[in-house]
Amino acid sequence: MNVIFTIVNIFGLVTLGFGGLMVTCLLTSVMLDGDAAATAFFQSALITLLLGSLMFIPTLNIPKKVSRQTGFLMVAITWSIIPVFCALPLLFYLAELSWVDAYFEAVSSLTTTGATTLSGLDQLPMSINLWRHELQWIGGMGIIIFAVAILPILGIGGMQLYKAESPGTVKESDLPPRIAQTAKALWLVYAGFTVACIIALRLAGMDWFDALCHAFSAVSLGGFSTHDSSIGYFDSVPIEVVLTLFQLLSAINFATHFIALRKRSFNPYVYDRETRSFLALVLGSCLVTASVLWQEGAYPDFLAALRHATFNVVTIATTSGYASQDFNQWPIFVPMWMLFLSCVSASSGSTGGGIRMIRTIILMKQARLELFKFIHPFAVKSMKIGDTVISNKIVTSVTGFIFLYFISIVILVFMLLLSGMDFISAFSAIIACFNNAGPGLNQVGPASNYASLSDIQTGICTFAMLLGRVQIFSIVILFVPEFWRK
Repeated sequence: MNVIFTIVNIFGLVTLGFGGLMVTCLLTSVMLDGDAAATAFFQSALITLLLGSLMFIPTLNIPKKVSRQTGFLMVAITWSIIPVFCALPLLFYLAELSWVDAYFEAVSSLTTTGATTLSGLDQLPMSINLWRHELQWIGGMGIIIFAVAILPILGIGGMQLYKAESPGTVKESDLPPRIAQTAKALWLVYAGFTVACIIALRLAGMDWFDALCHAFSAVSLGGFSTHDSSIGYFDSVPIEVVLTLFQLLSAINFATHFIALRKRSFNPYVYDRETRSFLALVLGSCLVTASVLWQEGAYPDFLAALRHATFNVVTIATTSGYASQDFNQWPIFVPMWMLFLSCVSASSGSTGGGIRMIRTIILMKQARLELFKFIHPFAVKSMKIGDTVISNKIVTSVTGFIFLYFISIVILVFMLLLSGMDFISAFSAIIACFNNAGPGLNQVGPASNYASLSDIQTGICTFAMLLGRVQIFSIVILFVPEFWRK
């Protein structure tokens, strides 16, 4: 019974937090003349704060314990149910929006996917656009990671929740010893990057509101924009340069950023194999794709090709999801390579999605080690990344994760094909949603959105976003009977 009370209490607290976010948008709406979304935010905040209070207050003084099972269950419940509350302002304001599409939009926001079913973004009230971008910013470091920072106030240990949110390789060296202090330190870096991005975008030519919203979505690698044509609306090299820089920074492990800032040195980046591999792969891909676009005559000169290739390759590779060009019209090699990069590029501990670079490195090293053992069957050789020996337990975990990753994608693609979608649209939609990257190709390309999907197709893509955001294990493990046995 205490497990239920623990879940209800924590979920009530998180719900209250999102009710408070709604109040900020309500105040924004009230202060802006002609913003008609005030009623929608008032109703949504009232419902959310009321239900949050009914869950949180009665269970406040009940003894609580966060077990391993409770941690994973909380992750699944939070990521799947919180979007119901987050969808309320959209449902109340946009009468033509279906519940399925509103839930999709909320999940896309919180998982920082950036896929949307909305059009006419330029005409939406500022408070609605602010709400969408706020959700991405909160989702960027994870709802549960955020909760871990304040759980000690309630006397609840947060380590189990942190492990559930970030399974796999987690960097611990030079980080604060307590999980709450670690979460706060990472959020401090995250907030600092956001402020720096806001100022940089304003200096690059955006107004303050656009700078705020795009900083939220750039640092979170969410990719939402306040304009239907995304970053193409601005057609500005300085803005593209700023966004490219912050997307690259946000796709690097935030623990590495924290260590580098604390030591006031670039050495943590230089010595981090994951960071070096990420930058080499993505920046090298920019040069290759620019050459392809130039050779194919997509742009009149190499500099123009390099500009558009760099921005769009970086935004998809980092799983952000902005677009400055309709890359659906580029030679097929380029957008397919971009989708591949979204699978493997982003670092662990970043706001990106996909397999993550550290797992890619481990898998490649394991393949090389197997070839070595085939040639030298009696040799004893351990796997290393830098000076760190990678245990067989981690290798097995990575192998299992990647198998689940690909089999999940295959199953979801076949489900979309069964629903009547063409292969390129189905494949790219699942890759984009599963990696939290946003736009796909054809029916869901950057010049369109996900509004044309049926409710069943939208539901499949929504599940793909949730499964990808919690790194598969946190959902799949709940269906394993052995997990629930003591």
